[in-house]
Amino acid sequence: MNDLVTYKGCVYPWHCDHVGHMNVMWYVGKFDEATWNLFAALGLTPSYLRSHNLGMAAVQQNITYKRELLAGDIVEIRSRVEELREKSVRFVHEMFNAEAGAIAAVCELTGVHMDRTARRAVPFPAELRAGFLARA
Repeated sequence: MNDLVTYKGCVYPWHCDHVGHMNVMWYVGKFDEATWNLFAALGLTPSYLRSHNLGMAAVQQNITYKRELLAGDIVEIRSRVEELREKSVRFVHEMFNAEAGAIAAVCELTGVHMDRTARRAVPFPAELRAGFLARA
C-alpha cells in the first residue's frame, strides 16, 4: 500500500516533559489519531463500526523512537498497511518532523476486527477486504 498522510499537527509546550522533548504519551496519542484516519480511508469508518456493532482492538504495538520532537515542531504521520489477514491487520506509522523531513518515530501495530457483543475476532467482510487490497 502507498503511504497515506494520516495526521498533521504540531508539538505544543504542554506535550513536553522535564527533558524538554515530546513525552511518550503524546507519541501514542498522535499515532492513535493516525490509526483512526487510516482505518477510515480503508472503509473502517466510525459509522460502519457502530452500525455493525463491530470494533477494532489493538493487540500489539511497538514504537521505535528515532529523534526528539520539541515544542513548535510540525508533525506529519504517514501510514501503510503491511499485512491483511482474515481477522487482523498489521500496519505501520512513520512520524516525521515535517520541517526537517526526518523520521522521529515508527509505530508498528496489529489490530483485530471484533464483534463488540461476542467480544471475539470476526473476519473482515469481503467488500472491506477488497477495499484494503485495492489500496495496496
